Amino acid sequence: TSMRISTTHASAKKRLTRRQTRASAEASRMFKHILVPIDLSHRNERTLRIAVGLARITQSRVTLLHVIQGISGVSTWELRTFYKTLEQRSQRELARAAKRFVDAEVAVRAIVVIGDPAREIIKAATARKVALIVMGSHRVMPGRPGRGLGATSYKVGIACPCPILLVK
Repeated sequence: TSMRISTTHASAKKRLTRRQTRASAEASRMFKHILVPIDLSHRNERTLRIAVGLARITQSRVTLLHVIQGISGVSTWELRTFYKTLEQRSQRELARAAKRFVDAEVAVRAIVVIGDPAREIIKAATARKVALIVMGSHRVMPGRPGRGLGATSYKVGIACPCPILLVK
């Protein structure tokens, strides 16, 4: 009888190991493409660190996105020199951020667009069929209901079709 228990245990252990391997493979495929919108401030440190780690674990490719806030009522053409300067600065900052992913052997690309941040993040996520957005969010104060409801992360969270990981 002890032999039979042992065989049953070994068989169950094999099945469990196969299930774990399958689950692990499925999890690693779960987030094949991660969008990481950043605002080029010092507050992105933690978001970038988490995104790099997650991308490495899941073997995902990453798109870094920076949205230059458009000035409403004024055409981009009228301010082309202004926007060109901002775009060049943004590309340099994104290249620095992208280096972290490259150093971690994660495929990464960087994109700069002009417009409304929430709208452009949602548009990029949809057009690029991303599986996950990893983005920073400020802390909402519990004693102040309603504050933070206009935040970009809140708008993206409400309207975006894919999962979002908010980093505080």
